[in-house]
Amino acid sequence: MKELGQLKHFLGLEVDRTQEGIFLCQQKYAKDLLKKFGMLECKPISTPMEQNAKMCAHDGKDLNDATMYRQLVGSLLYLTLTRPDISYAVGVMSRYMQNPKKPHLDAVRRILRYVKDTMDCGLLYKKDEDCKLAGYCDADYAGDDDTRRSTTGYVFMLGSGAISWYSKRQPTVSLSTTEAEYRAAAVAAQESTWLIQLMNDLHQLVDYAIPLYCDNQSAVHLAENPVFHARTKHVEVHYHFIREKVLEEEIEMRQIKSEDQVADLFTKGLSGSKFESFCHQLGMIKSLEADVEGEC
Repeated sequence: MKELGQLKHFLGLEVDRTQEGIFLCQQKYAKDLLKKFGMLECKPISTPMEQNAKMCAHDGKDLNDATMYRQLVGSLLYLTLTRPDISYAVGVMSRYMQNPKKPHLDAVRRILRYVKDTMDCGLLYKKDEDCKLAGYCDADYAGDDDTRRSTTGYVFMLGSGAISWYSKRQPTVSLSTTEAEYRAAAVAAQESTWLIQLMNDLHQLVDYAIPLYCDNQSAVHLAENPVFHARTKHVEVHYHFIREKVLEEEIEMRQIKSEDQVADLFTKGLSGSKFESFCHQLGMIKSLEADVEGEC
């Protein structure tokens, strides 16, 4: 092993230490990505996906060659290492890797136009912030037009910045918004258990109940109530894992207003102002060159 000094670059990841804290980004990778696919001079745009955009598997013409589409989406998936703002959009487009259509390629190019506008954005972890874990979970009920499955989204914050996020279509169809939100909370609870173990391994004891914010009141009550209601018997047993964690006081379910639910960023397309606000809450800022902060 060799001591190579402080980490600055690692597999496309850039680490910058400043008076503010630690800043992570993939600026060079993003620029190389745009150059590779001929989008370096494209017109920038402020959001990666249209508000409440709906994509279908069978709409539009087939692509002559789907290879470029798959390469594009694969490259963008790696960019999500430091870019939670594009996780949902890239996740949606990855569903069509098998048989992409012209509208899917257009949607991916829109993501690249957004990357052009935010090439120097990244995550800032401020050193003066109280380093406590907090989670947000949400679900977009029946949001997938092809399967009517819901999308689960969650994000965990440590101090000022996001450290873990998730945006994925649920494996089965939910029969109500409560069930969809409850499933999302259960998946987030599993992640919280892993994060607690990781923090303990790093000698950062988590001796408090991690707040998990959900904007569905019924899902919060269901997680807190140990009584098994007849109307929820169809929910798979493993999703009730969250109840145990609440009873053990490992996590604490809390109600949050829908307009403040930052996990919305991982379940649907949002308006420009809302999208920008949520990005800022995740700790995303522009490059700290010249020690000047700016919102993405």
